[in-house]
Amino acid sequence: MSTSLPGFQGPSASTEAPLEMLAACHYRIQRQCATLRRLREHLPQHGSDQQARQAARNVMRYFDTAAVHHHEDEEKDLFPALLEAMAGSDAVCIRQLTQGLQDDHRQLEAAWRRIRQQLLQIEAGVQVPLSESDIDAFIEAYARHMRIEEDEVFPMAERLLDDTALQAMGRSMRLRRGITDDQI
Repeated sequence: MSTSLPGFQGPSASTEAPLEMLAACHYRIQRQCATLRRLREHLPQHGSDQQARQAARNVMRYFDTAAVHHHEDEEKDLFPALLEAMAGSDAVCIRQLTQGLQDDHRQLEAAWRRIRQQLLQIEAGVQVPLSESDIDAFIEAYARHMRIEEDEVFPMAERLLDDTALQAMGRSMRLRRGITDDQI
């Protein structure tokens, strides 16, 4: 993963460092996408065995919860904070960029729903193949989306957002997850 965020140490970042947490989520998305690929390759030889069912459960749990929170964190916290930090014509450019990323979120969510239906069958022990085209399109769309965020949005946020804005983002992210400030 290419991130230049100072202090980024990997997948353990927390809401106390919201930009690092968003970047760490990308790492976990990549890992879940790799699991989808391995599962697709596993199924023809082994069917919906215990390993396949567990992998399906794990991927569904991730994309049904953490990925949903990730999209919400961006749309409800990061993108509005960036828009507020921008002025004049720069705000128009940021609005177009963030709207495109939000559109990506809707497309990724629709693609996930198709894949999820297949994973539900695998989790139930039904012998079904994972659609190669659905999986590849989903993974490629996420990779492109994450590149834009890592190359453009996160560095911009790092430059433009002050500590107060970042603290507000972190607080909002914790609330979304049901975490109170005294629990951190």
